[in-house]
Amino acid sequence: MLDTISNQLSDIIRKVSGQNRITEKNIRDTVEEIKIALLEADVNLRVVRRFVSRTIQEATGESVLRSVSPGQQLVKIVHDKLVEFLGDSRQDLQLQGPDVVSVILLAGLQGSGKTTTAAKLARRLKAEGRRPLLVAADLVRPAAVDQLQLLGAQIGVPVFAVQGGTDPRAVVKGALKEAKKNQYDTVILDTAGRMQVDDSLMDEIESVAKIAKPLERILVADAMTGQNAVDVAKTFHERLALTGIILSKFDSDTRGGAALSIKTIAGTPIKFIGTGEKLDDLEPFYPERIASRILGMGDVVTLVEKAQATIDEDEALLLQKKMQSATFTLQDYLDQFQRVRKMGSVESIMEMIPGLKGQVNPDDLDTAGMKREEAIILSMTLQERQNHRIIGSSRRTRIARGSGTSVFEVNQLLKRFDKTRTMMKKMTKNKRYQEKLMRRM
Repeated sequence: MLDTISNQLSDIIRKVSGQNRITEKNIRDTVEEIKIALLEADVNLRVVRRFVSRTIQEATGESVLRSVSPGQQLVKIVHDKLVEFLGDSRQDLQLQGPDVVSVILLAGLQGSGKTTTAAKLARRLKAEGRRPLLVAADLVRPAAVDQLQLLGAQIGVPVFAVQGGTDPRAVVKGALKEAKKNQYDTVILDTAGRMQVDDSLMDEIESVAKIAKPLERILVADAMTGQNAVDVAKTFHERLALTGIILSKFDSDTRGGAALSIKTIAGTPIKFIGTGEKLDDLEPFYPERIASRILGMGDVVTLVEKAQATIDEDEALLLQKKMQSATFTLQDYLDQFQRVRKMGSVESIMEMIPGLKGQVNPDDLDTAGMKREEAIILSMTLQERQNHRIIGSSRRTRIARGSGTSVFEVNQLLKRFDKTRTMMKKMTKNKRYQEKLMRRM
């Protein structure tokens, strides 16, 4: 996620942050490096010029040049300017209470991930306690209706569709009646897209908007298309008065040009970002957190939120007791491994840990070894996972054959697991050992 620009800017920031003395020339040189990095990241030229002028203006003041830690002050200014261009603060969906039907209209070009995003958004709103209804109003793209119905079934959200329908306005009218009749409080319209913006597309969406009167008019834009996404957002905003943008494929965007330009150029805030292909891979967009990630400063808040969503408090307490009594089993080990994986890839987790960006190469981590360990444990019976002491030579041979590994690898896993249990027991009972371990880390 934003790897290219993040690596460049975090290197620049690392060089300047520890400086005890800084001159106006240092500031201009640093800002020049940042400017080049932003241009290479496909950030809009107008945005880059504003960033440079505002940063230099604020950074060359006496409060920075004569500061006790001028390097840190400059870093803060750069961070604050990035936040400003990303959109200042988190923008929530403006929906009404459960007694009123709130309509969200999703627009976008073909290939932007609009239909999948509609399902992701519905899943998120359902988890927040709302009763969403998906509406298949894209009657242009072949199989768009079928795709939305399939996704709706996966997340347990109903889909209103008219098989063989040709008029999206009639579909929307029918959906609104259905929502009132069955007390759905949120209607999400998946409208038709085109390969490029044209008048017929905009006329159709405008006519649908007049009927639906949506509280939220959101553009789904492909983050990987950079400045093209910005131009599309500007055009849609001029015709639809957009209230927000969802950047899809944000996890695959290494440059960040769209994210850093779209608010300034299109005048519309980013509300969500798509962070993967799964239907729960939709995250609120927090400008401050993204700016911190770009500068290699981590994102502890998001990391904690992901952990809280994955780990149950009662289960965590039970796990602690097992560690203290050395009754932690291979099944527990497997459960924790799978929970951590739900939080995202190793690379995305490392990105959120302050100071780790650029210091540890994800390729150096033995992710293949982790998968082998998981395969070995999955090849065991439940009884073997709960009591690894019963795994003798014949069982080890069977487990190795079932996991596609060797008996040596199975032996190594069991030895490491024994050592891990011993270390856990010491760590949970011995505060001095905990301090010693933290110093080593």
